[in-house]
Amino acid sequence: MKQKINPENLDELDKLAGFRSRFHNPKNEIYLDGNSLGKLPIETKKRVSDLIDNQWGENLIRSWNDYWLELPKKIASKIASLINADQNEVLVGGSTSVNLYKLGCALINSGIYPKQLLTDSLNFPTDNYILEGISKQYSISKPVRITYSSDLKADISKLKKVISEQPGILCLSLVTYKSAYLYPIKKLNEHAKKNKSIIIWDFSHAVGVVNIDIKATETLVAIGCTYKYLNGGPGSPAFMYIHKSLIPYFNSPIQGWFGHKKPFDFLEYYEPSDGIEKFGAGTQHIISLAALEVGIDITLEAGIKNISSKSKKMSTYLMKVIKEELVPLGYVIESPDKCDDRGSHVTLSHDFSWQICQCLTNPNVDKVKITPDFRPDRFIRLGLAPLYLSFKDLEITISRLKEIIINEEYKEKEKTRPVVT
Repeated sequence: MKQKINPENLDELDKLAGFRSRFHNPKNEIYLDGNSLGKLPIETKKRVSDLIDNQWGENLIRSWNDYWLELPKKIASKIASLINADQNEVLVGGSTSVNLYKLGCALINSGIYPKQLLTDSLNFPTDNYILEGISKQYSISKPVRITYSSDLKADISKLKKVISEQPGILCLSLVTYKSAYLYPIKKLNEHAKKNKSIIIWDFSHAVGVVNIDIKATETLVAIGCTYKYLNGGPGSPAFMYIHKSLIPYFNSPIQGWFGHKKPFDFLEYYEPSDGIEKFGAGTQHIISLAALEVGIDITLEAGIKNISSKSKKMSTYLMKVIKEELVPLGYVIESPDKCDDRGSHVTLSHDFSWQICQCLTNPNVDKVKITPDFRPDRFIRLGLAPLYLSFKDLEITISRLKEIIINEEYKEKEKTRPVVT
């Protein structure tokens, strides 16, 4: 007889349990969508309120010198610490899409790598849109899109073969948005280097929950968002990383005043900053930066190794219980089986995936509300944010997923979907 894991025992051993109280937690809700939008830290409300009431309201423009000018660098240095990069290798600001555009153009203009863009079928769609736009702008061949036999994981042998045969500039998501597949980043960076290629890594579904080590993995360039596991808030500023050896050879395609060497001299002609600051453009989003700093500080305080360790324990527990209790009911696991091949969400599918999600998010009065997210055409993603989730939360979720099928609750729900799922 298989021994059942007791989630209460796991919660008692949880080093991060105390961090849950640092977040705003809606009553009677289990939130499993931190891989899309993280929760609101309680301190964020105080920080933003102070900025609005005092720094902006009372101190007005004086706050640029007193508080705001150095804020982007301050936060960039904290992200650098989180991913083990040097302090002068990270820039915070803009969006992930815009930062990918800047890096893609800079790489093409540098002439260091062949002007061939590549991506794969597991990459987040907007990254592919950006690459396609860059190829049109520079009148080069369309991006090579490497496809695999399934959405579950990449065929690394095939990926390496394409890099060998068509070297150039790749963009890959370190953790894929559908299945949470985690690429062997160091192995691929080494292979790219041997074949005169470079990989732009999108850390969006990994940063803040996967223990990323820029130096150990020999990563040269990367981008990422901060509103998922870093809990920076909706639309919080993204970041980019460029290895210091490459910064002198790169220039931003968007020449804005915050990328200027002397932005407040208001010189007639553009002179880029010497460092990664050259990739700045317009005025920074100060209120969003203030909100973001709180989320990063909590992550640094908790420790990325502790967060990553709990993430692996949670996904391992979840996968085990899913196999035992949900697969016999028609659920299909759509995430890699090995813990080291997964990020921090577990994906399921079912013939009635959308209706099941509706049952979770809009339950009967006596049931807890559970918020996963749905990705077309069949994926139910269960995001595991270790800072505010418990193992008991996962047990309750499994119980509800069982009930919905056994009691045929899904038959009461609509098949049509809203824009945001």
